[in-house]
Amino acid sequence: MSITATELKSNLSKYLALAAKEDVYITQYGKVVAKLSNPFQNRLEIAESLFGSVPATMTLEQAREERLARQ
Repeated sequence: MSITATELKSNLSKYLALAAKEDVYITQYGKVVAKLSNPFQNRLEIAESLFGSVPATMTLEQAREERLARQ
């Protein structure tokens, strides 16, 4: 999402909350000058991508052994 600096000043709390979910680009005189983003976004995406990667019926030790066997 892209907003003007004036819009950010008028509705800061709204855009801070929105930045938790998506990047917010701030423009001034038609050029992007800043970006609001969630500092933990990459960690969340990585963690979410790992859910379901190990079957619930498999123990962590079994998953480790299987991973080592593939090397």
